[in-house]
Amino acid sequence: MVVRELQYVFGPVPSRRLGRSLGVNNIPPKICTYSCIYCQIGKTVTFEVIRREFFKPQEIVNAVANIIGKQDVGIDYITFVPDGEPTLDINLGKTARMLKKITDIPLAILTNSSLIHRRDVRDDLNVFDVVSLKIDAVTEKIWRVINRPHPQLVLGKILDGILEFQKSYNGRILTETMLVKNVNDSNEELCKIAEFISQINVDKAYVAIPIRPPAEKWVEPPLEEKVAIAYNCFVEHLGKNHVELLIGYEGPDFRLIGDPIQALLATVCVHPMRIDYAFEYLRKHNLDPEKVINELVSKNKIRVIEYGKIRFIIRKFSMQPN
Repeated sequence: MVVRELQYVFGPVPSRRLGRSLGVNNIPPKICTYSCIYCQIGKTVTFEVIRREFFKPQEIVNAVANIIGKQDVGIDYITFVPDGEPTLDINLGKTARMLKKITDIPLAILTNSSLIHRRDVRDDLNVFDVVSLKIDAVTEKIWRVINRPHPQLVLGKILDGILEFQKSYNGRILTETMLVKNVNDSNEELCKIAEFISQINVDKAYVAIPIRPPAEKWVEPPLEEKVAIAYNCFVEHLGKNHVELLIGYEGPDFRLIGDPIQALLATVCVHPMRIDYAFEYLRKHNLDPEKVINELVSKNKIRVIEYGKIRFIIRKFSMQPN
């Protein structure tokens, strides 16, 4: 039963935005509307823009209920942060409403914003207590380079959809802008992004850099000077209390659920982990870290990747489209 639960739920994991987050994985790997160059899960296997059912809502709700019912650990948020774009799930709003009936833990969702021009998507997002919106570019050419969207998507419609959504939404809106060296880190684009976000009633605008292995090996964080310029530009438009940098690691405080190895695999599906953190976690469960990692590599379950002189483990996916 635990292994079945881990198909839908992972963590709790430390989140730079949401404290201790129990992750909900409502999309199989890797079905998405984008194929972002920096994505920690890798390149998109299946491009989609049509919403459909992937899993039964009751199965997801049961998995969450079983986890929160047996864990003596604080959970700050239940967060939809799957292996693809969560709003592709036609049952997203239904599942969120069902979860609200069984727990008072607030619900959060991390979306790339690509389908927010749709009224049904905005209605589903309204169920959540916190909505994090990706806004990496507001210029068409740059957007297509960094996010590599499905060809049917139109940036102008997405930006209009964001503005429309924030008019009726009563929860907390977060934005995240991932900066990639020589892609979207020009002074002009940074200020355009900040200016656009200033039109949103945003609780916090996060400026991030790639800290995990990206989909494209050539992706690099911007120079420190560019990060500073971005921060200052965002502060100028939004105010200091509404801007925060995401340029560090969350830390090793992973309290994973159930069988330690299966739980580790479930987490690194969507949350690549520093190998030193994985070693520490495995030692806490009286396991030989080096032996476990080597066995998982030999069984083709994980890969060990080096990025920024730090080694990570990431789940190895089948490349067969769903």
